Amino acid sequence: MAATTPAVQTRQKKPLIVNAFVEMCSGHQSPGLWRHPDDESWKFNDLDHWVELAKLLEKAKFHGIFIADVLGGYDVYKNSLDPAVISGAQWPVNEPLSVVPAMAAATKNIGFGVTISTTYEQPYHLARRLATVDHLTKGRLGWNVVTSYLDSAARNIHGKATQLAHDDRYAQAEEYMKVMYKLFQSSWRDDAVILDRERGIYTDPALVREINHKGKFFDVPGPAITQPSPQRTPLLLQAGTSRAGKIFAAQHAEAIFTSAHSPAVCAKSITEIRELARTEFGRDGNKIKVLALVTPILGRTEEEAQAKHAEYRKYASTEGALALFGGWTGIDLDQYGDDEELREVESNAVKSTVTGYAKFSPQNSKWTKHTVAEHVAIGGNGPIIVGTPEQVADGLERWVEEGGVDGFNFAYALFPQSFKDIIELLLPELRKRGLFWDDYAVPGGTYRENFYGEPGQKHPLPEHVAAKFQWRAGVPAEEHQIPE
Repeated sequence: MAATTPAVQTRQKKPLIVNAFVEMCSGHQSPGLWRHPDDESWKFNDLDHWVELAKLLEKAKFHGIFIADVLGGYDVYKNSLDPAVISGAQWPVNEPLSVVPAMAAATKNIGFGVTISTTYEQPYHLARRLATVDHLTKGRLGWNVVTSYLDSAARNIHGKATQLAHDDRYAQAEEYMKVMYKLFQSSWRDDAVILDRERGIYTDPALVREINHKGKFFDVPGPAITQPSPQRTPLLLQAGTSRAGKIFAAQHAEAIFTSAHSPAVCAKSITEIRELARTEFGRDGNKIKVLALVTPILGRTEEEAQAKHAEYRKYASTEGALALFGGWTGIDLDQYGDDEELREVESNAVKSTVTGYAKFSPQNSKWTKHTVAEHVAIGGNGPIIVGTPEQVADGLERWVEEGGVDGFNFAYALFPQSFKDIIELLLPELRKRGLFWDDYAVPGGTYRENFYGEPGQKHPLPEHVAAKFQWRAGVPAEEHQIPE
């Protein structure tokens, strides 16, 4: 059993943010594990499957359920969709926002972070959908803002062979957010709905206005078709780590989701984003919370945990893992031989990607495509931490100490058993260390209130770019011009 070092014991006593990381598919980050007799991820079409998960996690005081999504299939590997179809590697996959109201109806506190792309949906329509669900959940909605990465989505939605170039997608996303803030925050005054029954006035027309946005990518006259929701703008999550992604996160993100196999990999990126937030956008970078992807495999003894890990490996799909890797990186490893050392091939993209993996896994002397598949087949692009509750908690504290993270998106190997193991074994150990709360900070509150632990903090923080767009109660329209 790994001992806890004094340095770990004396630092970082703020409770961690803890989310479950899921997708409306089987296996999610661990393709092939749906074949395990104890796995139920294949029941994702069943509403009760999601409602029971929400109830389980809320009882355990999880902050939120972070729901990933993709809009196309993983068809880079072998230049075919077949490996993903056969292995069930995030295929089939359902739309994530639809299930949230049902989960919310069965709970009172847990938040729901839903992944939706700015590349493939008009902002006016999405603003309506998000505001509707924020109303129905009583303000417990988060939006994971992504720009998408699969050409298969571009072919099916835009009818184009490839998606927009990376930086162009972020330029579009930047304008997209401006439109969303105008619709969410500026087109209705906080107190526009008056419900005056005597005069028969539902909404004061003087307190609703057009936004008249005209930009490079979007022309949206407005106003929003929905009245202001409890949070006005959902809690904003984001996951980009490119230069454009970092700038976007520094301005807009309230939480950043990172996936890396070592805290050292993400520490520099986190520092850079927080510094950009401070110097370029006048934000307190420490208020941007960073959540790392981790897949814990827990046992009451180290031997039990290692036995679980070995058993899970028997069900993992090599083909499914290589399909996911191809989609994430754009690299088709099928072109290489079974025993070919990938750190010695001509492709710089392959060499740099695989070298990055190998740097933090020195136990593998040779890196072939099968080594890569094994590396990502359980837990995807994040680390697996295998051990007793004490050992896993030590590993998480290392991420806090060395990576500067504020919490974790816990992925599963088995659904829902992995979450049950976290609840039964890990959370008590984290509580013992002062690293997990005993209850929601604001019972019955919005996602944002519980995220920041601040009663009344329903809307974006005053320093956040969205705040300047908010048309507040009692403020005449001429005193609040819609920002450009």
